[in-house]
Amino acid sequence: MLADYFTSLYRRTMAEAYSAASREIVSTLKQLGGPCLDCGADSGGWFYRLADEVALERSQYFGIEWNADAVAIAQQNQLNIQQGNLNNGLPFASDSFNCIFALSVLEHLLNGCQFLQEAKRALKPGGKLVILTPNISTYFTAALILAGRMPSSGPHPDSDLFNKTQEIFKVSPEELVWDTETDTPVHRHLVVFSFLALQKYLKLLGFSNVTGYGFGLYPLPNFLQPIAEKIDPYHCHQMVFVAQK
Repeated sequence: MLADYFTSLYRRTMAEAYSAASREIVSTLKQLGGPCLDCGADSGGWFYRLADEVALERSQYFGIEWNADAVAIAQQNQLNIQQGNLNNGLPFASDSFNCIFALSVLEHLLNGCQFLQEAKRALKPGGKLVILTPNISTYFTAALILAGRMPSSGPHPDSDLFNKTQEIFKVSPEELVWDTETDTPVHRHLVVFSFLALQKYLKLLGFSNVTGYGFGLYPLPNFLQPIAEKIDPYHCHQMVFVAQK
């Protein structure tokens, strides 16, 4: 079935994108050490992963999360995660972190450009920013627009019913449901960058060694994806950027 085919593409894409982002975070911490800042930290799952892989100490891990329930769980586990809105700046001094990462976060922000500016400010010289976010400039998006539909990657209007009518296939996990009408939606995409636009903006901010990777060049089959992603990262479904201050 066509839905199963696109589900397999999506799952492989997300797995590869997160693996690439993880490698960059781990590599940075192995090279520079902490402290690090997890933006969109949820209840702190990344701390435990990094503690295993790079022996990261609790005192070297910081996080910001706007879901109060997730923050409460993190703080019960003695993690340095505070509740906050990433649209409003980072509550840290300049030159504070060797690594800042935001995975599947940028697309949920209204003030994404301000967030990137703040990330650069809060990084120590030589520190790295790791971003994972969807790419609006895809062939699949172009096909949807030509068919009279809205991009599946967003932006998403503030109606669960409307968003459901725009879904051609549900490729995300079954437990993920639309929550755009809640007070703190976590699945609504507000601003979605293109590969080239995000690359250019990071350079305009003064980041050096800006490197971008693309994952998921739809509708090519999975066995062709590794080659296609290297040839044309600009139109892949997900993108990972690493930028050094």
